[in-house]
Amino acid sequence: MTYMVYIDQYGWIEIMGQGAKETILTPALCRAARGLLDWTQAELAGRASVSRSTIRDYEGQNHEIHRATEAQLRLAFEDGGVRFVEIEGAGTGLCLPAATSL
Repeated sequence: MTYMVYIDQYGWIEIMGQGAKETILTPALCRAARGLLDWTQAELAGRASVSRSTIRDYEGQNHEIHRATEAQLRLAFEDGGVRFVEIEGAGTGLCLPAATSL
């Protein structure tokens, strides 16, 4: 069964208009997105206007982050070109758009 998924600017998932929401930026996805962009924690911190220690602690699973911080991180990744995609049966994945040829 297929369904539509909407991911808002804060990283919250809505499935077919239902009210239940969950975060999509996990510590592992944060590390993976940085890897796709070849960014250090310091680079992400600068682009997202958060402290490097916040990123270090979140990626190390030492603490959760606030929704606003998650939104800032996600926006920085999206501005860098990362796309968050929901894959039915597998969860959230990341990709970079294919290079366009002129």
